[in-house]
Formats: sequence, C-alpha cells, structure tokens
Amino acid sequence: MSTSLSARMSTLRVSPTTALFARVEELRRQGEDIVSLNVGEPDFPTPENIKEAGIKAINENFTKYTSGNGIMPLREAIIEKLRSDNGVNYEANEVAVMVGAKQALFAALCAIAGEGDEVIVPIPCYVSYPDMITLAGGKPVLVKRKDDFSLDLEAIENACNEHTKAVIICTPDNPTGKVYAEDELRALAELAVRKDIFIISDEIYEKIIFGANRHFSLSSIEGMKDRVILVNGFSKTYSMTGWRLGYVCGRKDVIANAVKIQSQTTTTPPSISQYAAVEALNGPQDSVRMMVEEFQKRKDYVQKRLGAIQGVICHEIQGAFYAFFDIRYFLGKEYEGIGTINDDTELCTYLLEKHHVAVMPGSAYFAPGFVRISFASSMEVLKMAIDRIETGLKAHKC
Repeated sequence: MSTSLSARMSTLRVSPTTALFARVEELRRQGEDIVSLNVGEPDFPTPENIKEAGIKAINENFTKYTSGNGIMPLREAIIEKLRSDNGVNYEANEVAVMVGAKQALFAALCAIAGEGDEVIVPIPCYVSYPDMITLAGGKPVLVKRKDDFSLDLEAIENACNEHTKAVIICTPDNPTGKVYAEDELRALAELAVRKDIFIISDEIYEKIIFGANRHFSLSSIEGMKDRVILVNGFSKTYSMTGWRLGYVCGRKDVIANAVKIQSQTTTTPPSISQYAAVEALNGPQDSVRMMVEEFQKRKDYVQKRLGAIQGVICHEIQGAFYAFFDIRYFLGKEYEGIGTINDDTELCTYLLEKHHVAVMPGSAYFAPGFVRISFASSMEVLKMAIDRIETGLKAHKC
C-alpha cells in the first residue's frame, strides 16, 4: 500500500523519558500530587548574565539566520574553552554549533555511520543512543559494562569487527553517575587506534563532578583529536535546556558532514541562544560553581538516604546529577493491592501510581533491575520523594 509508513520507524522507540513525562503531566492534570525525579534538567534558572545577553540579542535584532555551523564569536569562545579546560586545540572548521547536544550526537552519527555499519554502545547508556544509531541507518551493538560501571575494554574489543565504525561513551555518565578514569580512557583510545574506529565522547556533564574525581577529555591524547568526535553543550552546565544549543568537534570532514545534516533539517542553530552562549562561556563562572556545590550537597543526601534502605545497592555517584541504584531485591515480591512486581518497569509504575513519585526504570537504559533518579531538585523535594520511595519499597510482603 502506497500509504504505508516507514519500516525504519517500526523499530524506533518513543523516548522513555518523554513518555514518562507525559504520564506525569496527565496525572497532575487529574489533580494528583506527583513528585518528579525523572527529568534530567537542572532546577536552577539560567544565570542572569546569560539571560541578559539573550535579551540584548533580541533588542539588537540578532534574530535572523546565522551561519550553518554557528556564529564565529561562539565558535571562537568554544575553541578557547576547549584549549583552556581540556588541553586540545581546534580550528574553526573543526567546530560546529548545533540545536542541542542531542542533535550534535545524531548529526555526528549520520556523518560517520550508514547502512551495515555498527556502533558499540557500552550499557547502561543514555536512552537515545541506540535509537539514534538506528535512525542514522547503523546498527547499535550493546556491550555490558563492569559491575562498577567502568568500561569492559575486553568486551568492547571482542565486539569490534570489519563493520564497526565507532564506540560511543558519556563521561560523566548518564545514567550511572560514573566518571571514567584517565587510564581507562587512554586504554580505550589505544583500542580505537588498533581497530581504526572513531570514539564519540559525550561530555555534556563535564563540569558536574564530585570529590576527587576529574574529567579527562579523550581529544587531549596525542594523536586522538581526529579520531574523537567530542560533543558538549550548554544545557546542563549553564541550566540552558530550553535554549537548545550544543556543539560537536572533530575531523574537518566529519564536521562538514554534520553541518550538511543541520543545513537540511534545522538550517541553523538559534541565533538568540548563540549570543547568550557566548556570554555563558566568556562571562563569570560563579553560577556554575554554585550549582555544582549545591549538587554535591544533594548527592551526599541522596547517597546516604538510599544507602540506608535495606535491599538497595547504590554505587558511588561521581558526577552528573543521577543516582542509579540496584532494586533487584524488591522484585518477585508481592505488594498489597498490586500483586507480584516482577521487573523494574512494573516497580516504577507502582511507585508512580500508588506513591506518586516518578522515577525511571533501568530497563530504559538497558539495565533491568535498576532505577534512576535525578537529584536536580531542591532538598525539600528530594526528601519528600525519597520518603515516598522508601515507603513504597518497604510495603512488600515478606
């Protein structure tokens, strides 16, 4: 039938985070008091100096199309940030500004992977990686990480073959909060050279790191700049999720292809957001330090509370603003008025419908038996939410 839909779309999932957000909004419209820990979005407002720069751009009529790869002042600010923060030198044609880091990731995948190509995804992983790879025409190859969520380099190497184009990682990591150590990233770089593949490095949570952990950028390794496709943005560090602005850096031909994709989809990044982003990078960074200090307090609280619940296993949270904890102890048990809960999705549905707290099932991140919460909420909200989680988990019949 000529009116049939794309076969590719039949394999594409609706983003689990988007689907849960819709259900939360529906329950709230019905008058339910829902505490939401499912959204990966800082609760802080965009800093005033950045908002003022956006308003100034509007008042000065910087509201038209821009260059497809971003305005030069922003690319220059990104280049200086990467030099000073990450120790890597890029040229202007090795950097492109995109409509969010998510588009930057998708454009990078489209630029390097086609039909029959494979991209290795260490799991647990960000929910959209496998679907982006599929949408780009490639095949995601899921490889489990170690129990402490570090990379299993042997498993990654065993997954490589003549069809492998890249491995994609996130550090600091969504959903696990893991920050990959420099030595394991150097080992991954050596593997990429041996296998002649790209590494897509999602560094969107770069500034949100706790304790003695440090961010290390793969691009800074000698000889790796042309093999690494670095993705970053403004959503998390500067609380600019709605401004929709990210960037991708890498080999000139990769970036040129990514810009082609943008030119045929969104045309250019948003002009107002770009002028605001220049101020984000070049202006004072006090707001970033304040946010990270507050996230540290919340992280400590969440880690302590979860660790005190019998049956919950929560690894050290090293970065980002997520706790990813093992709830397998609570599965296969009967809950009053519900019956037996068999998996993490059913458990999260139970917590939402019966205890009015929204959390994400680990299955969405290809890690069944786990739950992810975001602690990008006030301490008051976190206390209320974890009280509800604890009550719900303890309500099983022994």
